[in-house]
Amino acid sequence: MKKNLSKTCYQFFSTLANPTRLAIVELLRDGPKNVTEISRSLDQEQSMISHNLKPLERCRFVFSERRKKEHVYYLNKETLGNLFKIFSYHAEKYCPTEGKCLTAKDLRELKKEDASAAFYLNRH
Repeated sequence: MKKNLSKTCYQFFSTLANPTRLAIVELLRDGPKNVTEISRSLDQEQSMISHNLKPLERCRFVFSERRKKEHVYYLNKETLGNLFKIFSYHAEKYCPTEGKCLTAKDLRELKKEDASAAFYLNRH
């Protein structure tokens, strides 16, 4: 395992902890796009999109290739494909209110369900 994993994790999540970058990543799930297409889809200036693509590219969340006179960006599906699966699972189980955290009461109920499921699984 890599040393200084906390620094790597910090860089990883810091890069993604930006609404524009997350929107770009989500958009690229549908397929490769150039800066103009991304800009139009997200209704943001091309300079803002280019600025936010740089850290995504540096951390290898997205790749680019030159096609004639433009750069086309696409997702690193090896990493982000798995990450989306993890986030989807987590969101479905622990964030059923679409991005809002569970209340203390909801969390207690969920712990009871998890405990009874674990009890059932251990007995059978």
